[in-house]
Amino acid sequence: MGTDAQPGTSAAEFGAWIGRTETTDDPLAVTQARAAAAMFDDPAAALDDGSPLPPLWHWFYFLPRAAQSQLDDDGHPRRGGFLPPIPYPRRMFAGSTLRFHRPLALGRPAQRHARIADVAMKSGRSGSLAFVTVALRFEQDGALCIEEEQQIVYREPGSAVPAPAVGAWADLPAGAWSRVLTPDPRLLFRFSALTFNAHRIHYDRDYARDVEGYPGLVVHGPLTAMLLADLAQRGSGRPLAAFSFRGQAPLFDLAPLRLVGTRDGDGVRLEAQRCDGQVALAATATLG
Repeated sequence: MGTDAQPGTSAAEFGAWIGRTETTDDPLAVTQARAAAAMFDDPAAALDDGSPLPPLWHWFYFLPRAAQSQLDDDGHPRRGGFLPPIPYPRRMFAGSTLRFHRPLALGRPAQRHARIADVAMKSGRSGSLAFVTVALRFEQDGALCIEEEQQIVYREPGSAVPAPAVGAWADLPAGAWSRVLTPDPRLLFRFSALTFNAHRIHYDRDYARDVEGYPGLVVHGPLTAMLLADLAQRGSGRPLAAFSFRGQAPLFDLAPLRLVGTRDGDGVRLEAQRCDGQVALAATATLG
């Protein structure tokens, strides 16, 4: 753990948040899943009451519902409450590890149990950082369905991020499969709406450029992770037993991206590659 965090932002200051819990109920209405299927251009998805919710789609449910008056300038709910009030202005969902025990069924009440597992203050090349680890359990009818550990990163303002140069992707490894798509503003807006996420870097180009220093709209990490999970299942023809991902570089709406899956024993190695060839998000999937 770093020792040069800014005054007033020590791990000890936020240690009281470790162990804090929160429980959220959700009826898992089918309407939200059908809207997600439309966004992903998957009209063939059979989504009715009792249907299994696709992996990672629980992120469309159990949503925070902060009042409009409680939003910060960046669109996030004001700091404090369940999550610690870390003052660094840039916040991101940096990674997650999930285990799928059984699918959540649409149209049946479910519970999300959250616990702050750790708060760590560190320093890196871009300045001071704070890592908040949240342990999650999703239950339905008294049974454990999903276990998840999320990592949320807060960081200081940094210099402007240059736009990636458009280049040629490297040849695919033997046996790999891929998909190329353009994450345009319509897709980002719909994903923000479905996750009730008002973070302005995903839909307000002026804010993303002039305040946070990005060259374009930022693609949501969870959206990219969902696209990779879908690629893994479609390419392997098997369900997911576990999935983990880690963001490595920001991804923007300025150019196409390439999703790549490569079999690795009983799993799949996955990458979301930017137009300059850099890996924006890396993931691994364990197949059921």
